[in-house]
Amino acid sequence: MNKKKIMGYTGLGYLALVMPRIFHRPQKSRETYYAHRGLHNNAGNAPENSLAAFEKAVKAGYGIELDVQLTRDNQVVVTHDFHLRRNCNVQKEVDACTYEELQQYPIFFSKERIPLLTEVLKVVDGKVPLIIELKYKEKSKICEKTDEILKQYHGAYCIESFHPQVLLWYRKHRPQVCRGQLSMNYQKEEGWRKPQYYILRHLLLNFLTKPDFIAYDCRSPHAVSLWICRHLFRCPAYAWTVKSKNQLERCRGQFDAWIFEGFRPENGRE
Repeated sequence: MNKKKIMGYTGLGYLALVMPRIFHRPQKSRETYYAHRGLHNNAGNAPENSLAAFEKAVKAGYGIELDVQLTRDNQVVVTHDFHLRRNCNVQKEVDACTYEELQQYPIFFSKERIPLLTEVLKVVDGKVPLIIELKYKEKSKICEKTDEILKQYHGAYCIESFHPQVLLWYRKHRPQVCRGQLSMNYQKEEGWRKPQYYILRHLLLNFLTKPDFIAYDCRSPHAVSLWICRHLFRCPAYAWTVKSKNQLERCRGQFDAWIFEGFRPENGRE
């Protein structure tokens, strides 16, 4: 086989690997700006992933991005880090605590506590769309437990995760739910040269997970696989996390929606 044929087959194989869902994609929200972990200020009275931060985002008219994981008693709570060190100054893992235990710990020294997903959904009440990131651990039931709750919710939402297992679960069990693959270049992560980071960085599991959108680090807007997904396969690209108006302008033409914090884009109500 000559060199041109080998290169041609290699190129086709690569395109097959990164191909997202093409047909029967769920309708996505028209919202283009999502407040990262709510419209928050960790030094104030509305810290990240708190009911106060979500109330502010709803009032301002922004979509909301939030994170969910499980407690020891299998409650779906809204918090980002697996560990409580940063947000609660406590040397424990979230899944080592019951929901009742978590209520003892203030978030960033405020009056707020880590909320249940059900509490957040009552606050949002369908007024703005949600991007829900599922934080997955091995053998976790986070997909099942989250889906049980969201089946009762009538507002607009989609799910996303860095972990392909989450998207595989949704592809199999809830294909009608819009799902997104989170990714980044990983070069600042410890052990980034490992094969799994290369695979995730280049979206090489899309052929299995078939995402409906790609959520990518806004600092890497020219990643090749991201470009191919967006331009060749017409797969929406969401930027995370945009932290200034200047950064928003720099990446505006490279993405279709933006997850932001630390400033307010111009489409809010306030």
